[in-house]
Amino acid sequence: MTQDDLRKEIRELRAQIEALRTALSDVTRPYTELMAYVDRLQAVSRSYFPVLELFTKYGKVSPDLVIPGLKDDISRHIVVSLFDQPDRNISQIAEAVKGKRGTASRRIVRARLEDLQRQGIVVATPGSRTRTFRVANEVAEKWSQVLGVPKYRDQSHEDQTR
Repeated sequence: MTQDDLRKEIRELRAQIEALRTALSDVTRPYTELMAYVDRLQAVSRSYFPVLELFTKYGKVSPDLVIPGLKDDISRHIVVSLFDQPDRNISQIAEAVKGKRGTASRRIVRARLEDLQRQGIVVATPGSRTRTFRVANEVAEKWSQVLGVPKYRDQSHEDQTR
């Protein structure tokens, strides 16, 4: 074998090795992606254990579990309705509470909202004509910790700091 033949054969071997590297990379890519999905699934499933523990301990999983001292049923329903859909006005909140518990007047809902604001549980966001309400950041963060998720994303709003 001559020197040129050896060089040619080495080049061919290099090309074959590079082709094998590319093929191996292509073959392993789906498995790498699959393992990333499995890791994500494991992280999500781990966050369900605290929720299951709450359910077995209290018989329910509700945002009012992170707010000790809510003085009445209406206040609890207000907080739950604001977690369900933030930025509601008093009429919308009263309708949501009425739908869950059967009765709730706007006057009582307004009074409870004022109490919840004083306690720092709910914040008002001033609008052009009517005020809307949402759960305070601190309460939303506590709830997200209970659920085991990074943050209750629907609650991130700049007006909550007021």
